Amino acid sequence: MTGEIVDSEDEYDEISELRQQRNKPEAQESVDEAFDLDDLLPIIGEFGKYQKLLVFGICLPACIPCGFCAFNQLFMADTPDDYWCRVPQLQHLDLEQRKMLAIPKEQDNDDLVYSKCFMYGVNWTQLLDTLDTGDINGNLTNLQLNNGSWPLVKCSQGWEYNTSRIWSSIVIDFDLVCDQDIYPTIGLAALNTGGPVGVYLFGLLNDRAGRRLSYFTCLATLLAGSLMTSLSKDFWTWAGSRVIVGLTIPAVYQIPFIISLELVGEKYRSFVTVMTCTFYTSGIMLLSLVTYLERDWVRLSYITSLPFYAYFLYMFVMPESPRWLLMRGRLEEALKILERMALINGRQFPEAVHSKLEAQIRRDKLKSQKKKVANVGLMDLCRTPNMRLKTILITLSWFANETVYLGLSYYGPSLGTNQYVSFFLSAVVELPSYLCCWYFMDTWGRRWPLSLSMMLGGVACIITVMLPDDAIDETLTLYLISKALLSASFLIIYPFAGELYPTQVRGIGIGASSYIGGLGLIVIPFVTYLGKENLKLPLVIMGFVSVLGGMTGLRLPETLHHRLPQTIEEGEEFGKNWQLKDCCRCKPQPEILSPPTSYENLDVLGGSSNNESEVELELKDNRRLRQKPRIDERTPLDLGSSGSGIGSRPVRRPSMKRLVRQMSVMDTQRTHDGTMQLTHWI
Repeated sequence: MTGEIVDSEDEYDEISELRQQRNKPEAQESVDEAFDLDDLLPIIGEFGKYQKLLVFGICLPACIPCGFCAFNQLFMADTPDDYWCRVPQLQHLDLEQRKMLAIPKEQDNDDLVYSKCFMYGVNWTQLLDTLDTGDINGNLTNLQLNNGSWPLVKCSQGWEYNTSRIWSSIVIDFDLVCDQDIYPTIGLAALNTGGPVGVYLFGLLNDRAGRRLSYFTCLATLLAGSLMTSLSKDFWTWAGSRVIVGLTIPAVYQIPFIISLELVGEKYRSFVTVMTCTFYTSGIMLLSLVTYLERDWVRLSYITSLPFYAYFLYMFVMPESPRWLLMRGRLEEALKILERMALINGRQFPEAVHSKLEAQIRRDKLKSQKKKVANVGLMDLCRTPNMRLKTILITLSWFANETVYLGLSYYGPSLGTNQYVSFFLSAVVELPSYLCCWYFMDTWGRRWPLSLSMMLGGVACIITVMLPDDAIDETLTLYLISKALLSASFLIIYPFAGELYPTQVRGIGIGASSYIGGLGLIVIPFVTYLGKENLKLPLVIMGFVSVLGGMTGLRLPETLHHRLPQTIEEGEEFGKNWQLKDCCRCKPQPEILSPPTSYENLDVLGGSSNNESEVELELKDNRRLRQKPRIDERTPLDLGSSGSGIGSRPVRRPSMKRLVRQMSVMDTQRTHDGTMQLTHWI
C-alpha cells in the first residue's frame, strides 16, 4: 500500500470491508470477500527488520552460487595460446629440438609458426637408431634440413602445451584441441540445455511442495553437479555434470527471491528486483577475482561450490512463503510466520486476522466444490490477430535479448589483453545500466528504452568490424557499451512482457516466451566459437540479432500509465488500434480515464478487477467525513463496462502518487490467489 500507514486493527477491518463491498456482485453474500496479504503487510510491516534480514541475509547471498557455477566453466575450459603434437620418442630432447625436428611450420598471416595439429609421420624410433650418438646436434641439424620431404600426419599421441599463462584446464587434461576444439563449446551448450528443464521441474516442485523444499533440493542438485564436475576424468562425464548444474540455474536464486517478493510490500518489490540483479552482477565480479587467484580448474570447481554447503544452514532461518501456505490451507503455519514477522518488526498483530483466515479457507473449499474455472492454454494467445501478433513480437524480442545478453557475457574473456580484467569489466558496466534503466522505464515508458538499448547495443557490436585488428582497446570499449545497453534492455523485457500479457494467461505467456528465448542459449555458444577464426564475427552476428530484436519491440504498444489487460478479450483490444504515430510518441502521457492498476493484483478468475488505490482513497474520504463535512471533489466519469468494474460510479481522478506506484512495480507473474510463479529469466 502507498499513502497512509495502516497501524490499527480497526483500519484493517475498514480496508477489508471497503474491498469486500467493491468486489462483490449485488447478489453475492458478504462472506465471499477474499483475504489479501497485501492488506495485512502495511500493519505488520512492508519492509521492516524481518524483511531486511530475509532479503540481505538470504535472498541476495543466494545469487552468488548461481553466478559462480554458471560462469566458472568459461575459465575451466581455457585454451593455452600455443600447443603442438606430442612425440613420446623425442621426450629426451630439449623442447626446441623436439619442435624443430617433429613439427612442421605453416603460414599464419605473415609469420611462419609451428603447426598445432600436424607432425611429421616417420618412425622416430628407427630414425633415431641410425643417428651417430657422438654428434647428436649435427645429426638433428641434418634431419631438419631434410624433413621437408617427410609426410604430414595429424597428432595421434596427444599434445604438449605452453603453460606459461594457462597451466590447468579441461582442454589440457582431456586434449580438447584441433579436431576436438569444439568440445568446450558443447559443454557450454550442455549447461544451457539443463536450464529450461530445471526451471520447469523445480517450478512444479516449488508450487506443489513449497518454496523451502524446492530451494534446498535445488541447492543440493547444484552442489552435487559441481562435485561431480571436479571429479570428472573424461570430457563426457564432465559435460554430463554440467547438465546437472544447468538444471539449477537460475532456479537456485529465483526461489528465495520469490519468497522475498511475497513477504515485502508492493512498493518495495521493484527495489528487491533491482537489488537482486545488482547482487547477481556483484557475484560475477567476485568470480573474476577468484578465477584470477586460482588457475587450477579442479580447485576452482571446489572453491566455487564447497562454500555454499553452508547455505543448508538456511533451513533453520528461511521461512516458508505465507502466501503458499494460505493457498494450501496450512493456516497455523502461515499465522506463525506472520506473527513472527510482526514481532520482529515491532508491530502489533491484529486479532481479527485469525478469523478472516479461517473464513477464507472455508470459502476456498466451498468454491473448489461449487465452481469450476475455465482452463486457458498457450493456444489462447494465438487465436485472435492482435494477441497473436503481440505474442510473436514479445517472443522474438525476448529471444534476441536473452541470446545476445548471454552471448556477450560468454564472449567477454576473449576480448582485451587480459581475460580476467575483461570479464570483470563486462560485469561492472551492468551496475550503472540497471539504475539508469530503472529511471528511464518509469519516465519514458517501456517500449522506447527497450528498443533503443537493443538497437544501439547492436550497432556498437556491428561497428567493431570497421576497426583494425590491432585496435584491441577500442573493440573492448564498444563491447562494454553494448553489454551495458543489453543489460538494461533485459531488465525491461521481463516487466514489459508481464504487462502486455493479460492476467488470465500471464504465467503461460511469460513461460512460453522465456522458454523459446532459452533456445537461443543453446545456440549462442556455437556463435562465440566462431571467434576462434575471426574475433569480431560473433560480435557482428550478435549485433544484427540485437538490432532486429529491438525493431520488433517498436511495434508493441506502450504499457506505462495504461490500465493493464486482465482477460484475453481485453488483451486483444489493448493496442489493437496501434498507428505509426503511436510508435513515434516516446514519452507516454497518463491516461486520466483509466485507473492505474498493478498487473500483479488483478484477479480475473475471482471476478475482481478493482485496484487497491481506490480502496485507499475511499477509506481516506470516510475518515475525512467522520472528522468534518467536506464538499465531494470527485468528478463523475462513466467508465463503462471496460473500466474497473465500477460502472458509472463516480471515481476520483488518479493522483500522481498513485501513478508513480503503478509504474514502479516490477514483479514476477502470480496466480489468481496471489502466489508467485517460477519463470526462467536471467
